[in-house]
Amino acid sequence: MTYQVQHKASPWPFVGMAGMACAFFLYAASGLVAPWWGVVLLLGVWVVLLAVACVWWTPHPKRLPWVAVFAVVFWFAAVTAGGAWLGWTA
Repeated sequence: MTYQVQHKASPWPFVGMAGMACAFFLYAASGLVAPWWGVVLLLGVWVVLLAVACVWWTPHPKRLPWVAVFAVVFWFAAVTAGGAWLGWTA
């Protein structure tokens, strides 16, 4: 008789992907303060971060929430820098 070891699923990838979904709304709503090309660049960055999160799902599940945190911090820094140096306004 053989027994299979059951591994519990880690909650961290789900937390990270929920954070990425929240970050998506920030990136998509950037059109209120950024020009169209800025929104396209920001969404491109978000897609790259989403790809990183998908690749890291199984091998590094505890890193996914940090990817989402980085996504929000990067969005804030990019929109703030765009407002300060490029004149993006609401």
